[in-house]
Amino acid sequence: MSEHVTIVMIEDDEGHARLIEKNIRRAGVRNEIVQFSDGTSALEYLFDTEGQNAGHTGRALLILLDLNLPDMSGIDILKRLKASEQLRRSPVVVLTTTDDRHEIQRCYDLGCNVYITKPVDYESFAHSIRQLGLFFSVIQVPDTA
Repeated sequence: MSEHVTIVMIEDDEGHARLIEKNIRRAGVRNEIVQFSDGTSALEYLFDTEGQNAGHTGRALLILLDLNLPDMSGIDILKRLKASEQLRRSPVVVLTTTDDRHEIQRCYDLGCNVYITKPVDYESFAHSIRQLGLFFSVIQVPDTA
């Protein structure tokens, strides 16, 4: 993944956020990671007051999205991203504890690119994130419009 791609992590569990960043780094990904612990602050970062792209024009974003946030559903954030002319092509990786088949289908129907269920035990979770980091190191991400 090219260096100009910013990873936006929307994850309310601080322990999970640290584990995700640490294991993405272990996989050799050096991109900037901007972390938000709630949907409101993430949306403020991603969109300006008119609901448009907030200064990310020409920059590529990759979004790591937890579905279970304290202030809103990750589904609502996914809908906003995919409805945005500027951000709809940005890859969204849903990374959540929810393994419900209907929820998985719903996320793909709404345009998520990858859906990963967080493993319960630490070692499996760490391994999954390192694998995700390796995936990040080879994918191409489009610039925002």
